[in-house]
Amino acid sequence: MKSYHDIVGDGGSNVAGQVEEQQRRLELRLAPITHVVAIMSGKGGVGKSSLAVNIASALAISGRRVGLLDADINGASIVKMTGVRREPESDVGGVRPPVSGAGVKVMSIDLFTPENEPVKWDAPTQKDAFTWRGMMEQAALREMVTDTEWGDLDYLLVDLPPGTDRLPNLADLLPRLSAAVVVTVPSTISHYVVGKSIQMARELMNLGAIGLVENMSRFVCPECNKTHDLFHGEDAQVLAGRYEVTFLGRVPMDPRMAWLTDRGLNFLGEHGDRPAAQAVGQVARSVEKLASSAGAQIGSDGVSADSSGGSTESDDEPVGRLRGNSDSDDEPDAAAWPNTDEIRATDVTPSEK
Repeated sequence: MKSYHDIVGDGGSNVAGQVEEQQRRLELRLAPITHVVAIMSGKGGVGKSSLAVNIASALAISGRRVGLLDADINGASIVKMTGVRREPESDVGGVRPPVSGAGVKVMSIDLFTPENEPVKWDAPTQKDAFTWRGMMEQAALREMVTDTEWGDLDYLLVDLPPGTDRLPNLADLLPRLSAAVVVTVPSTISHYVVGKSIQMARELMNLGAIGLVENMSRFVCPECNKTHDLFHGEDAQVLAGRYEVTFLGRVPMDPRMAWLTDRGLNFLGEHGDRPAAQAVGQVARSVEKLASSAGAQIGSDGVSADSSGGSTESDDEPVGRLRGNSDSDDEPDAAAWPNTDEIRATDVTPSEK
C-alpha cells in the first residue's frame, strides 16, 4: 500500500488546474459587476438583513442594476424578505436569479432547499460535519456566485451572517470587494462587537472603504408621533469617528418595515414617504458615494485604497422620490394598523395572490 509520501505531485487529480478553472469562471462572472459591497455587522439582532434588502430596493428603485447575495448559508432569510419565487430557472449559462418586486436580482441557498428545512451537509453524523462545514459553506457560496447569471450590475450586495470572521472569509471569493457597510444599533454591546468587525475588515482585508449605519436609531410612536430612543448607548457617529470610517446615516425603527419585510413585501414601495424609507434612501445614496470613491482608487492588485472617511450624511432633499402610496406624513391610527386590506400586494408572487 502506498503512503502519502509515495504519491508524486497531485496524484493525477489536477487540483491546481481545477482551482484555476474555477477562479477563471468566477472572474468572468464578476467582470460585468461594477461594485461588490459587503453588508456586515459582527453582531446579530441589529436588523442587518432587513436593511440590506431595503438598501438594495432603494438602489433598484433609483434606477441602478442591483443583485443581492444571501451569504448566510445556515440562516438564510433574503428569499423570505424579498418574496421571490423559489426554484429558479436555469440553462447552460447558469441559474437565472429571481427578481424581487423592487427589481433586485436575488440569490440564496434558500432557493434550493425545502421551505423551513435547515441546511444539512452529507456526513456519517451531523456532529461530524462541523470539522469541514466551513469549507463546504465557502464552496457553496463560490458556486452561487459563479453559476448565477447576474448579467450587468451596478451593485452586488453581499449580506453576510453575523460574526467578526465572516468578511475575511470572502477574501478569495470576492477579491474585487469595493466597500463594506457595517450595521449597528446604538447600544454599548453592539458597538463593542461591531468595532472588532471594523478592525478585522481594515487589517485583514486591507479595506479602506468602510461605512457605518446606525439602525433602529429611534422610534416614532404611531399614536402620538413622539420620538423615543430604543437604546441608550453611544451615538454611532462617535463610533465611526473613533475608527475613522465613513458614517452613512441613521435609520429609525418603523414597525411597517418589519411587518412588510416579514411578508416579502416592498416597504419602500408601500411607504416611500415615511421617515424610515427616506432614511434608507439617504443611506443608499451614501453607499453609492462610498463605493464609487473606492472604485476609483482600486489598483491593479484589486485592493481598495483608503477612503477619506468622515460623514456622508446629508440634510439635503432626496434626489428623486421613492414611490409610495402615502398622501400624508401623519402616522395612521394605531388601532387600524396593520390592516392587510390597505396594503397593495404589488410584490407578491402570483402564487401568493
